[in-house]
Order: sequence, then C-alpha cells, then structure tokens
Amino acid sequence: MNPDVLAIGPAFALLPKVMGEMRRHFVVHHLSDYPPSLDGDLGGRIRGLATEANRGARRDLLARLPKLEIISLFGVGLDLVDLAAAHERNLPVTNTPGVVGREVADLAIGMMLASARQIVFADRFVREGSWRKGPLPLGRSVHGKTIGVIGLGEIGRAIADRATAFGMRVLYHGPRRKPGLPYTYVADVVAMAKDSDFLMVACKGGPETRHLISAAVIAALGPSGTLINVARGSVVDEAALIEALSSGALGFAALDVFENSPNINEEFLTLPNVILQPHQGSAARETREAMGLQVVENLRAHFEGRPLLSPVK
Repeated sequence: MNPDVLAIGPAFALLPKVMGEMRRHFVVHHLSDYPPSLDGDLGGRIRGLATEANRGARRDLLARLPKLEIISLFGVGLDLVDLAAAHERNLPVTNTPGVVGREVADLAIGMMLASARQIVFADRFVREGSWRKGPLPLGRSVHGKTIGVIGLGEIGRAIADRATAFGMRVLYHGPRRKPGLPYTYVADVVAMAKDSDFLMVACKGGPETRHLISAAVIAALGPSGTLINVARGSVVDEAALIEALSSGALGFAALDVFENSPNINEEFLTLPNVILQPHQGSAARETREAMGLQVVENLRAHFEGRPLLSPVK
C-alpha cells in the first residue's frame, strides 16, 4: 500500500503535473493552510511531509505526526523548519537547491533594473497621460556601479555573475570569505553598504540574520542607494527602512519579501520610491515544476530505500 503523504501549501495545487506524480506514488492529503487541520486519525497515518518553505514544519506539527519518516521541502529556505525537532526524531530533511537560484537571481536583477530605469513608474507615466505634458524624469544607470551582495550562496552567486554582465563591480558579505572567487569580500556590512550603489540581500533567514540590514546599514547605503531584498523579510529592519525611504535617507528599495506577508505594512503602499513584489522569486512555471518534482523524488527515494537527492546537511 502506498505511504500516506501530507502536502501543505497552495503551490502543489497549482502544479497538476507535480500533484499527478505525487498521487501516482503516494496517498496524498493536500491542505493549503498552516497549521493544517488533521481530522480524525489522519495525523497518525502520515509518513511523509511535503511542505512549502514559507509554511515550514514547526515542532507542534511534527508532534502531531508520530509516524512521520521524512520532511521534503518545496524551496530552499529552512528558517520555518524546526531542524532541532527533526534531528531529535532522526527525520531526514530535504529541500530543492539547484533549480531556484537562477530564477530568483533573474528577478533580483530585474528589480534592480526596474528601480534604476523607473520601469514601473514609467508605465504609469504613459498610462496616466503625463508623457503628453513633458518628458520622463531621468533614471539611473547600473553600468559601472557597485553592487554589494549579502550572502553568496547559490542565489547570491547567480546575482553576482549576472551583475558582471552589466559592467558592475561586485562586493560580497557572508560569514566567511569564499576562496577562488573574482569578487571582493567585505567583512563589515555597514562598510559594504557605504561602498555600494545597490545592496542586494540574498542570505538565509532565521535568528542569525534577523535585522542584519539595520538602521545603520540603511543609513550607510544613503540617499542615492538602492536596497533589493529577495531573501527573507526578517533580514531587514522594516521600521528603519520605511523611515529612511520616507525621509529620503535611503533613495530606493525593491522588495520581494516582507516580515508579515501577505499582510505587509501598509506604509509601503504609499511610498513612491519602492517597488513591491508578492514573493515571486521562483515563480516561473518551469522552475516551480522542477522544484515540485524534486520534492516527489526525495520522497520516493526515501520510501524506496535509495539515497536522497538533496538532503539538508
């Protein structure tokens, strides 16, 4: 008999190819909300958990799944997965690296260009008839500018590589210097922000990086600087960011993630110098399908006794 698998989050419902493959191999119980409602004896039957990175798997949920054998994560972010609770029960955890980086990097560069070249503003400028009244105010070039990348993992490295194609100088910050890279390592975030025209946030979330982009970092980036966040909302001090954007202490921002999405701080909606995105970094059908199929393959590998494709170290 096929194992019972609990799939949490709306992404699976939007990917019929993935859901079809999952149902070929498992008895699938799909629930969109977190925490899920586990009616009757469902919790006691679940042996595999497929969950979105922005839903995660917290200790309280794991406690309700006594027969759980594996957690297969749709995405790469681990900040909402209780790894300690999983370790206590010897539960393997997998995620979907290798297919997310390029897509998130493309959006990050697109957001940088959209801000610098006023693409969103220019669209409104035409639609509202302002073009007939005079020319569009001049935007900013990215060529020859400096980009600071916070976190040079899979996504950060893809961003850095793309930035060089635009003739940009690349700095990066992380827990440690990475050998063999053509980019300049900066140990101090404030110093890197001061030396950057664009500051790109691509690091992991969680307690270690909470409000890493502090008021001091934002002030160092300055009134002509741009902050782009494709990491986690928790990495940026949103109150400090809103204050700086409102006062002109920071020039611009482009954000794909927020501290309390989708219920974001409404002050963002009134600011003309910020571009807002609905956490869509990996939201290309081809990429999401590849992620979903990797989730399924990790589950299959576990239940078939094969090595996992992408275990979390």
